[in-house]
Amino acid sequence: MMDVNTAILTAMGIPLLATLSNLIHPDSGGRANLRDGITLLAAIGTFAAVVSILFTNGGAPTETLSLFTVLPGLDIAFSIEPLGLVFALIASGLWIVTHLYGIGYMRGNAEKNHARFFAAFSFSIFATIGIAFSANMFSLFVFYEILTLATYPLVAHKGTEEAKRGARVYLGILLGTSIAFQLTAIVWTYVIAGTLDFTQGGILEGKVSAALAAVLLALYAFGIGKAALMPFHRWLPSAMVAPTPVSALLHAVAVVKAGVFTMLKVGIYVFGIDFLAETGASEWLMWLAAFSILVASIVAMTKDNLKARLAYSTVSQLSYITLGMALATSMGVVGGGLHIVMHAFGKITLFMCAGAIYVATHKTEIRQMTGLGRLMPFTFGAFLVGSLSIIGLPPLGGSWSKWLLMIAAADTGQLVMIAVLMVSSLLNVAYLLPIVAKGFFLNDPQNDNSEGIREAPFWCVAPPVLTALGCIVLYFASGDIQAFLMPIGEGN
Repeated sequence: MMDVNTAILTAMGIPLLATLSNLIHPDSGGRANLRDGITLLAAIGTFAAVVSILFTNGGAPTETLSLFTVLPGLDIAFSIEPLGLVFALIASGLWIVTHLYGIGYMRGNAEKNHARFFAAFSFSIFATIGIAFSANMFSLFVFYEILTLATYPLVAHKGTEEAKRGARVYLGILLGTSIAFQLTAIVWTYVIAGTLDFTQGGILEGKVSAALAAVLLALYAFGIGKAALMPFHRWLPSAMVAPTPVSALLHAVAVVKAGVFTMLKVGIYVFGIDFLAETGASEWLMWLAAFSILVASIVAMTKDNLKARLAYSTVSQLSYITLGMALATSMGVVGGGLHIVMHAFGKITLFMCAGAIYVATHKTEIRQMTGLGRLMPFTFGAFLVGSLSIIGLPPLGGSWSKWLLMIAAADTGQLVMIAVLMVSSLLNVAYLLPIVAKGFFLNDPQNDNSEGIREAPFWCVAPPVLTALGCIVLYFASGDIQAFLMPIGEGN
């Protein structure tokens, strides 16, 4: 078993090698199987390196591994703590599933430029692991920006005017918010605290007033554009022009999870949960998160395009995690961390099902999917399981994270937030379950199988079925995950 520092560097180095492998193995020449096989081995190797950290160190904090110093107190440095390790496990583990799905989708849908696609995908995983293991806000910001640049060509992959326009919106909002707001907040924090190191209990207590803390938190909250907090959420629906494996990367594996992960890290290790609770600096953010939860769910109900509906669902679900941090309780941040895991499995299942439907039928609008469930039972069955997890019904994993968030709201006397979470679940029912009902229980003469509609290729169907089973497994494993995350709420 390798030591922790070696495992960190290995987990980051393997995706870089996979990026290089994809670049030197072009689409032509019959080397696609070799290229995709090497990338699959890289995904497995990355996950194995992260798992080795889990077995070697558990989630105990480690000594900081500093690669180099930019300025005094500004190092590119890495360390282990429970939340970061969970995020790295999710990202690296789901990379395996998403890569297999990507092979099936790209080939089944006759997409072009596979080598470039998988190179950018691998580089995105490198950035994500860097974010997960960053020991300070400076390192996290560097990898946060690398992730934005790495995913831009994925959003623009199709090369159409619509794809280019969506990619411009994606890049413009994410770079604009991070440079205008997040970078300002980071510089301000460094000036105030003299450090950007992630510290249990935060680094700002006693160094900034309650009013200025609220302003600084606003700069962070709006600067972390990947968390898709309203009104800086439009990049997420715009990015749906990308191939579905990219949507899975954006919504479950890397991008939006990097956003809410950063939000939690800022709340826990920069401000400190006790400091936020004492000053009330995060109360305004709690209400904005509640607004985003409900409004995004209502907008989702109006969307007939399946990926657009799922995109607005993600905007809503991400704000659950922001709400957990803004509640400023130990249970809130643990519930938020748990929701990162549960939402990742539920939402990746839904997006992969949407892609499978597209590969098999080339249908993108929900009104076109009437009766397809009987022709594609595995795909629609997996969609049902993923939907129930997002809704928060047992025995699916999503039920536990929502339960913890409601307990956190009750602990702080925020009865309105409990109502928001309950109404949101009802709205989840309203925009997700009719898709399944249309598929299984209604008839459409146009979907009478006269065109020979059947399940998509195996590698488009097996991955969402696997992640749907994961939603069930997570229901029973949630107690262990919660216990693993509990230290992030201690010592504040």
